[in-house]
Parts: sequence; C-alpha cells; structure tokens
Amino acid sequence: MTILNILEYPDSRLRKQAKPVARVDDAIRKLADDMLETMYAAPGIGLAASQVNVHKRMIVVDVSETQDVPHVFINPQLTLIGELVENEEGCLSIPGFYEPVTRAERVRVRHLNCDGDANEFEAEGRLSVCIQHECDHLEGKLFVDYLSSLKRTRIRKKLGRQHRIRA
Repeated sequence: MTILNILEYPDSRLRKQAKPVARVDDAIRKLADDMLETMYAAPGIGLAASQVNVHKRMIVVDVSETQDVPHVFINPQLTLIGELVENEEGCLSIPGFYEPVTRAERVRVRHLNCDGDANEFEAEGRLSVCIQHECDHLEGKLFVDYLSSLKRTRIRKKLGRQHRIRA
C-alpha cells in the first residue's frame, strides 16, 4: 500500500467535481486500500479521493476508536434523514482547524462496494457527519464553505503562512 499526498486548502484542485467510477476493478480496489492507509497515517477518520487528487466518486471512512471498521463507498448517493445538528468538524485538507457545521443527524447512502455490488447503508451520529463531509469533497465543497467569509479568509491566510514557512 502507498501513502498518498493530501491536497491542502486553498489548492484549487480541491474544488474539482469528481466523476463517477465506471467500473470497480483492481485499480479502484488498490486506490481504496491506499486511501485507507493514507487516512490512518494522517491520522483521520475520513478521506475522499478528491483530497488525494483523484477525481473519482469514492470515499473511505472509519470513525471507530480502534481504526478497524473501515467503510468504502464508491459512487455514493446520499439521502439526508432527521433533524439538523451542529458538530465540530475538521479536515485533513485544512489541518489544525475545527469549526461547528450543521448537518443532518442521519444519512442513507446508496453505493457500490469494492466488489462492485450495489448496497444501501444507513448511518447516524459521527459516522453520518463524516460521510456527509467526505461526500461534499466529491462536489468540490469544503467545510469552510459553511463558515462566514471572515472565518474562511482567516483560515486561508493562516494556512498560507504555514505553507510559506515550510517551503
């Protein structure tokens, strides 16, 4: 397995919309494995293919404490269920920043698994929030888009300074 490079905000490639996966094959299964390895190494609880500059509709998620309950969703389609709830979110593409975001408390996900089989999965709580967050990436949307323009600008400037210091 390979640890992939995670794009960081405000990289414009994070705004690109992902295209559906036409066929689940060995290359897609390897990408899923590499994404999981990258997510665990970061460390994180979710990762979209868009974040590693692969613009295919695929996300991986594992919100378990022991990092042993991985989920792979290929071509996910969401149905939002229940009330809206506010939770603090962070993002591997926006390291070090956590802000409250409002999302549906539950979600139903229609998707393909790594065998190419169609599945439907329902999630709630932290898993639901994570799935919604990662699916936003597939649309070119980031959690900072839910924030005020003032907060977005502050985050962009701080990350810009951090990138200049590292260079």
